[in-house]
Amino acid sequence: MSLSEEVQAARKNVVTDGYDMSLGEILNLYRDEELLIDPVFQRLFRWDDERKTRFIESIILGIPIPSIFVSQKDNGVWELVDGLQRISTVLQLVGELKGEVAEAKGALVLNGTRLLPSLNGKRWKESAPDAGDGLGTALQIEIKRARVRVEILKAESDAAAKFELFQRLNTGGVGLSEQEVRNSMAVSINRPFYDWMIDLANDPNFITTTQQTEAALKSQAGVELVLRFHAFRNVPYQSGLDVHEYLDQALITMASDGTFDLHTRGEEFNLTFQYINDALGSDAFKRWNGNIFSGKFLMSVFEVISKGVADNLEVMRQMTDEERNTFISSRAKNLWRNEIFSQNSGAGVRGTTRLSRLLPLATEVFQQ
Repeated sequence: MSLSEEVQAARKNVVTDGYDMSLGEILNLYRDEELLIDPVFQRLFRWDDERKTRFIESIILGIPIPSIFVSQKDNGVWELVDGLQRISTVLQLVGELKGEVAEAKGALVLNGTRLLPSLNGKRWKESAPDAGDGLGTALQIEIKRARVRVEILKAESDAAAKFELFQRLNTGGVGLSEQEVRNSMAVSINRPFYDWMIDLANDPNFITTTQQTEAALKSQAGVELVLRFHAFRNVPYQSGLDVHEYLDQALITMASDGTFDLHTRGEEFNLTFQYINDALGSDAFKRWNGNIFSGKFLMSVFEVISKGVADNLEVMRQMTDEERNTFISSRAKNLWRNEIFSQNSGAGVRGTTRLSRLLPLATEVFQQ
């Protein structure tokens, strides 16, 4: 297929529309639940009060607002795709923001700016009669009349196109992790699939063996490990494909597959990490130096051991607890003497090379 043919084929997957709306109209759509911000997405509302104030200042000064992007559901309701920080700031200011995030953040009190120092301490409505800290009717009307372009990704666009749009646009200067972006799109594609991944990431055996730091947990690294586990077992890795692009596509493939058995796959996941925890505990995915396991969590070890154990569950089910623990422990230690593993698990090895070499190895290492 030529480049021009590839362009035409890709464009057919994206069906768009768009028009200008006032912020007041957008507020009404949100109030009437015709514009949705999923709670998972809403938790990514991270602008500090200074950035919120600068945005409100821009609206008051008549500076054009960048377009927002929404995805239209089959019932006609819009789901916010890009513009979370801007729209949530306006919603918080006027007191319309819903959910746990709204309760945690409370009312938005503006700071003073270089051009508008008198904004300092101002809020949408006065905190008390004659307090003098409200914006006033004139400014309220100006803010609600400010217009923004709404770009609409129509319902007939495919899931991959929605993911691409979300991934390319939804940065907002807040440094979302790759998995936070995936989580938000998983909600849009298949909410039960997202909930299932979150439940698995909270499995006690999984938490013990992966030993994720607070920073890693905050960036949803645990959920990414859950996704990696199921992707490696259910979506063949294409050699040379960027690892994150592979995970993106794997999520779309599994979440969009109506035959993907969440219950069975979940039981396999839980049993895998129960066996690994019983045998290795918190040392499961660390380096073996010949005497002890030490150091930090290693992705290459996780990929081989978790997939290897999962691919051989039927054999391991037939073992006694003691036999299984000894078997898994010995194979985990022997891994460090495996030439293929040693050559493809170091820090200088590209992720694409690592996966293409180590994923086939995983099943073999844990065969009886």
